[in-house]
Amino acid sequence: MFKKFISYYKPYKLIFSLDMLASFFVSAIAMTYPILTQIMLEDFIPNKELKMVVIFGLILLLLYIVRMYLKYFVQYYGHVMGVKMQADMRMDMFKKLEKMPFSFYDEHETGKISSRMVNDLQVVSELAHHGPENIFICGFMIVGSFIYLAILNWLFTLIIFACVPILVIISLAMRKKMDDAFTKTREKTAVINQNVESSIHGIRVTKAFNNELYEEEKFEKGNREFVKERSKAYKRMGQFGASTGFITDVFNVIVLLVGGIFLYYDQISFPEYSAFIVSINLFINPLTTMINFVETYQDGVAGFRRFYEIINLEEEKDNNKPVNVKFKGNIDFQNVNFKYKESDDILTNFSLSIKAGQKVALVGPSGGGKTTICHLLPHFYDVTSGNVLIDGKNLNTLSNYDIRNNIGIVQQDVFLFNDSIKENIRYGRLDATDEEVYEAAKKARIDLDIKNMKNGYDTVIGERGVKLSGGQKQRLSIARVFLKNPAILILDEATSALDNATELEIEKALALLTKDRTTIVVAHRLSTIFNSDLICVIEHGVLKEKGNHEELLKQNGIYKNLYESTIK
Repeated sequence: MFKKFISYYKPYKLIFSLDMLASFFVSAIAMTYPILTQIMLEDFIPNKELKMVVIFGLILLLLYIVRMYLKYFVQYYGHVMGVKMQADMRMDMFKKLEKMPFSFYDEHETGKISSRMVNDLQVVSELAHHGPENIFICGFMIVGSFIYLAILNWLFTLIIFACVPILVIISLAMRKKMDDAFTKTREKTAVINQNVESSIHGIRVTKAFNNELYEEEKFEKGNREFVKERSKAYKRMGQFGASTGFITDVFNVIVLLVGGIFLYYDQISFPEYSAFIVSINLFINPLTTMINFVETYQDGVAGFRRFYEIINLEEEKDNNKPVNVKFKGNIDFQNVNFKYKESDDILTNFSLSIKAGQKVALVGPSGGGKTTICHLLPHFYDVTSGNVLIDGKNLNTLSNYDIRNNIGIVQQDVFLFNDSIKENIRYGRLDATDEEVYEAAKKARIDLDIKNMKNGYDTVIGERGVKLSGGQKQRLSIARVFLKNPAILILDEATSALDNATELEIEKALALLTKDRTTIVVAHRLSTIFNSDLICVIEHGVLKEKGNHEELLKQNGIYKNLYESTIK
């Protein structure tokens, strides 16, 4: 994990080097104050050399001006470097999420993923900047002050620094507890983000059922858990800060007592003692900074660990390179068995052959496996056993890009982006011209609706297409597929939950869309699939019956019962 973190510094080696160099000079200039103090007390002041006192004062002022600009450089460019590293990590995480299989999103909530990408990486950015800087500056100050004090009086220095091991032992003892506490805090933050995202997306449902108080109670529960875990983290941090703060205070007591004894027995001069008093602060201040940095460190490490967990997950398997193959549309399911993780079998020994250009309908009770079949064909999931072939080639021998490039999907639950209508249609083929977009909209019978809108094709439709009706969303998704022009089409309950007039419009668009394409239709309304070349009845993951409408009615089986129940 440490190597991965360090790798994000590589593109910014120059700015990192300059940042560390500036930090070095900031620390070096700070060390000049006790040295000049000692010289003035031992030489210039006793010898009444006022001119040298003024010169040294001006030199010190000039050095502090230089130090001011160096601090500006460290603060500004150091933070810029941290933000750029954060952006790189976020981009890597986004790329990783794009490559994750569907099963990953079955098990991980969107809000928690967003929390890792935004909140966690924010504290990682702070660690990336302040970590090396604090370690470098504070480390140099501690070592430098120790060497300087040892030169002044090694025995006095050893007595003072005897407290350091105690401080280190306390820090190491509490580090693990703080790490665990801050990790749990991150987890509770992710829960809150998930609750917020879920509630906002479902706000219309919440209002429709007057469940605002219920949602508030759910959120408050997560909020209380966050406060509880954060309080534990701060308790650990408070114990850590109070204990280590007490040790640093002891340094001042030791300097006062031991220094007084050394002065009494002439083991140290007054100028040296004065330099000790000044220099000990050069030691204590960076030590305090390092102690305070522990919170940033713990937060950053916890955040990067959660980021690293995502980065290290196994990606969607795709060992084949795209060759831009064009499918004819022949499909074969051969003895396919499938189950989701920790679930019962969804498909059992499922076999079906579909010829190119055929329209095949899948019907049967909900939960029977119809949608799962539609998910297996674009290789969203791997089969548990058996084979799925397109044009005689096993899906595992084809690239996911080629498979999905040849398959178009229209679902009941249409997802649209918060962008213009034009760009939502163009999502079907990103290199499409405006004219091709307009033509696709006409074929989908949505062109007139769009032109009647104030901004036409440039109308921004809101999050998930909230400004459009259900029928308009559906036709927009159909326009996308027209633009894509795939060899295989999947219609997963594409016309359900629509009024009759809207359904008629969509049916006309789908009739044109399905022409000369292999089409798989999942439908509850049997009236929409009477003209299918083949109708398959699926129940509990098993293919029970197949044939055209007339053939299935003659079988007096499940299909006939379904048909008769729909016409009553």
